[in-house]
Amino acid sequence: MAAIDPIRATGAQLPSIAQPIDKHAEQAKPKGFGDVLKTYVDGVDQHQRSGAAAVQDLVTGKTKDVLPAVTEVAKADLSFKLLVGVRNKVIEAYKETMRMQI
Repeated sequence: MAAIDPIRATGAQLPSIAQPIDKHAEQAKPKGFGDVLKTYVDGVDQHQRSGAAAVQDLVTGKTKDVLPAVTEVAKADLSFKLLVGVRNKVIEAYKETMRMQI
């Protein structure tokens, strides 16, 4: 598995787990770090909603197959863990910058 550098990623290079499901969101090309981060957060939010909807459908009996619900929840979990990892790296970089002497 190739290493993913989320700081240098563009909309076309985002890993599929963090790409937004909404087709209109894919058309907007990120121009800076804030845009890339917003794209990741939106993708994670969409995966969380998909996972919750799949579990809701399973619990209410709309679907009998457990595998799609488990898959959606696993995607949501993985994308959230990736987002938390990026957040931790950003915070670590900020703290390191603040420790630098001018």
